[in-house]
Amino acid sequence: MPILFPRPSTIFDPPTTLDHFLSSPIKFFTRHVHRLFIFLRAPPALLPHNKPAIRVICISDTHNDTQDIPPGDLLIHAGDLTNNGTVLELQAQIDWLKSLPHMHKVVICGNHDSFFDPASRLEEDAAKTLSWGEIQYLENSSVALTFPSHGNRRLVIYGAPQIPRCGGSNFAFQYQRDEDRWTGTIPPETDVLVTHPPPKYHLDLPAGLGCAYLLQEVWRIRPTLHIFGHVHSGHGKEPVFWDEEQRIYERLCVRKDRGVVLDLIDVWGWLDVWKLVCHGVGAVLWTRVWGGDSSGSLMVNAALSYRSTGKLRNPAQVVEI
Repeated sequence: MPILFPRPSTIFDPPTTLDHFLSSPIKFFTRHVHRLFIFLRAPPALLPHNKPAIRVICISDTHNDTQDIPPGDLLIHAGDLTNNGTVLELQAQIDWLKSLPHMHKVVICGNHDSFFDPASRLEEDAAKTLSWGEIQYLENSSVALTFPSHGNRRLVIYGAPQIPRCGGSNFAFQYQRDEDRWTGTIPPETDVLVTHPPPKYHLDLPAGLGCAYLLQEVWRIRPTLHIFGHVHSGHGKEPVFWDEEQRIYERLCVRKDRGVVLDLIDVWGWLDVWKLVCHGVGAVLWTRVWGGDSSGSLMVNAALSYRSTGKLRNPAQVVEI
């Protein structure tokens, strides 16, 4: 007999629709209403006036594999180039990236890229080095890139690899989930932020595998574009608007899963949902009917790996800024 609601195989796979609803109807409703408002609202204005767009190609979580990558001006890889983080694996991925025709290329590492963290580096790789060519590797650092064919436009890109602990003793740059490794670390002039983990609850799973402290820091910086990976099932794009609707959404996501009965009688929880709806409707009317400003940012989960299959089945994400 077929299984109508197959269970996720790992914590990195999304729950079934039924499981999500039964664990918390309030959070289930919150997630879908928020997505509806994102769809209905005018998208954030990412392009400067009278300037040619810079085409950014976003990829992540290639795990030793390769696939066809669209052309563009800037290629960004948000980590997990490899499975085991050996120099041999890393150099093969770097050589593939070097062969691509993009004008600028930026890379950070992920938790699987063990070589970059001295605490997780394999002993046999201790004295080895990597050949990057013209690729910019960022590790809690920034680079300012100029695009001569785009009116000498300049983008400041900041990259950081640290990630909430997710297993493996040989994983790179892990920290305890309740440890703040982000506050005050990102330069305010950052245009494009590249991290390996997502900010919590954005292109993340309902369980919240992303980082809450990273989310707080992104609220402070509000970069034009934030690229990440790690949670393969979160692949896609999400506009963010840094307003009260988003604050309420994130507050509701933090709630504990209490089941159907306790959620249905939670008056204060449903009051928050009503506030979410009111602010969302107001934002849609403001941008779509009254022509108000639609300022915001774009988040991109660029994981090419499809869920936990180990196969690159997700397409590269293309953004114009």
